[in-house]
Amino acid sequence: MSITSEAVVIRAYGGPDVMKLESVEVPAPGAGELLIRQHAASVNFHDIYVRSGAYRTLDLPGIPGLEAVATVEAVGEGVTDFVPGDHIAYIARNYGGYARMRVISAALAVPVPTGIDHGVAAAWFLKGLTAQALVEEVEPVLPGMPVLVQAAGGGVGQLVARMARLKGGRVIGTAGSPEKAAIAQAAGCDEVILYREEDVVKRVMAFTDGAGVGAVYDAVGADTFEGSLASLAVKGHLVHYGQASGPIPPFDLSRLGAKSAKVSRPFLWPYISTRATLLAASEKLFAAMAEGALPMTLGGRFALGDAGEAHAALEARAAGPFTLDC
Repeated sequence: MSITSEAVVIRAYGGPDVMKLESVEVPAPGAGELLIRQHAASVNFHDIYVRSGAYRTLDLPGIPGLEAVATVEAVGEGVTDFVPGDHIAYIARNYGGYARMRVISAALAVPVPTGIDHGVAAAWFLKGLTAQALVEEVEPVLPGMPVLVQAAGGGVGQLVARMARLKGGRVIGTAGSPEKAAIAQAAGCDEVILYREEDVVKRVMAFTDGAGVGAVYDAVGADTFEGSLASLAVKGHLVHYGQASGPIPPFDLSRLGAKSAKVSRPFLWPYISTRATLLAASEKLFAAMAEGALPMTLGGRFALGDAGEAHAALEARAAGPFTLDC
């Protein structure tokens, strides 16, 4: 038996105004599924790319949203890990997060410990798992290792900076405004460079006595790629994990030879592709949040029907992260 609920629906690609709150039918959970009542859904740049059509990964009409925090309302046949009343978080690559109620596979859900704010958990879950994978697996940060974090005042950037600092790294961050620089400083950066006003490479080389950094974590893309590459030390690693300013243009791989450098383009999914790796990574992240090792705040909460306003704020580079209260 289905339930009538509400969700944000996209029927055509475009600006923030294409997202409309509509009534939707939510089915009963099937085998291996959970019926959930959502508390908060995260607003990510990925959602903007989906809405605009830059990513054609959501069939239209469709409900955007990758991640949310919810309470289990009912479980389907064969579900043994969860019971009604459990608090869970999830990331769903088939989207659907901008909704009040929905059905998800139980395999996607992870427990959220008591005491962690629903909005904070929703806003930082995907970002936290991403940052954790970057500094622990993609290019592990070692004690004393100098690293450069581009856009260290941004959502994932500030977590990368904080996690790198917790692992003993010497962290240089870049920021586009004094406000974002303050966030980067609070995240533990030893040095913060205002990249619109200063020569990033020159500052990096001064900080490292001309040696360069062992790793650059760069989610900006086109605008920062050359500076990131030039900032690397011998055998350094440019971790290009996003393209907020657009994709990097093609470049000659032989340019890496002078420093025996490497460039990678990681995505989170292979690092949480099994139930075991997802649970382990989530447990570690939420434990750090609960202990206060990763103090996290929200830039703003929006009503579900105001998803367009949340997207507009994120596109304007307002200090986030943002959530939708479901």
